[in-house]
Amino acid sequence: MLLARIVGTVVATRKDPRLVSNKLLLARPIDPKGKAEGNYLVAIDTVDAGVGETVLIVSGSSARMAAGMKDTPVDAAIVGIIDTIDVAE
Repeated sequence: MLLARIVGTVVATRKDPRLVSNKLLLARPIDPKGKAEGNYLVAIDTVDAGVGETVLIVSGSSARMAAGMKDTPVDAAIVGIIDTIDVAE
């Protein structure tokens, strides 16, 4: 699982028919303190997330197990919107 912040949207007018009616969002992985790290990724939204929100993303075969994604060609799915992160150091 990845922590990420939604930084934009992706519009694809031509795509696999199984992706029709699904929102694609551009996400940037972050560390637990909110600092950006790693490369951007496109993820399918299963929880109605929006730009600026911190989300939980699953990737690989786990993405296809997200709600409504069975047999859908996805590699990353947003499965949660994070309210707070507490790190004990």
